Amino acid sequence: MPLMPARVKYRRMQRGSRAGMASRATGVDFGMYGLQALERGWITAIQIEAARVALTRNLKRKGKVWIRIFPDKSITKRPPETRMGKGKGPPDAWVAVIRPGSVMFELDGVTEGSARESFALAAAKLPLRTRMISRHH
Repeated sequence: MPLMPARVKYRRMQRGSRAGMASRATGVDFGMYGLQALERGWITAIQIEAARVALTRNLKRKGKVWIRIFPDKSITKRPPETRMGKGKGPPDAWVAVIRPGSVMFELDGVTEGSARESFALAAAKLPLRTRMISRHH
């Protein structure tokens, strides 16, 4: 079951603005190491889950993982080969809006080398450029 809100006031949302830098969740607050976004974009619930699985599989049940992003924005899509008009399509996916500087995942209880390796595997599942930061950074 991918991440998604339990309920929302309106099912269909506008695209909104992705401009600017992240103002919240820009530092490592829970663990020792974090995976920070360097680009802006949308990350779907399925991509977040794929990155989480890659992280936890590589750690082999050692350490603790925090997910700092949540997909609370719905993206709609029309069926293929549909003519213009007839309204907005049904919700297709849930995404998290990511701005440069936001920390998406955090790790604790592992060595720096193993954290770097795990974050590299997780970053391969995400559509943005990222970097690993530490609490001392």
